[in-house]
Amino acid sequence: MGEVHVVGIRVEQPQNQPVLLLREASGDRYLPIWIGQAEAAAIALEQQGVEPARPLTHDLIRDLLVALGHSLREVRIVDLQEGTFYADLVFDDDVVVSARPSDSVAIALRTGVPIFVEEAVLDEAGLLIPDDDTEGEGGVREDEVEKFKEFLDSVSPDDFKAT
Repeated sequence: MGEVHVVGIRVEQPQNQPVLLLREASGDRYLPIWIGQAEAAAIALEQQGVEPARPLTHDLIRDLLVALGHSLREVRIVDLQEGTFYADLVFDDDVVVSARPSDSVAIALRTGVPIFVEEAVLDEAGLLIPDDDTEGEGGVREDEVEKFKEFLDSVSPDDFKAT
């Protein structure tokens, strides 16, 4: 299982479908996951540091955990079946709750916990975008998002469904 970082959200046109892009922490593979509008907005708002006037659902989950004295330890994207990704939220005392990856990532960003992906999932759906020597702030290549946009222009969610 490898750790990944959130690169960001992009809206694929013309379907207006948001895509969450994750990147291996110690590798060159990217994992695109098509997600819902609400989850995309929640992830993007958190990445941009926008504080909503009232807590969003993922903020509420974080606040409930704190109020109840529990903590989320990590998020794991554990499976891919017929084009659908599956994730687990791993809490203290090794309590595991199944969840959608989009919700899991939104909660992970709010709680600051690591996100991991099973190697089999990365092998099946990960995309290798070779690294070059051009890196920007924080070691992130400046052209990484542009390459991803070009990739998205050439694929659809159906390309990731098992045959």
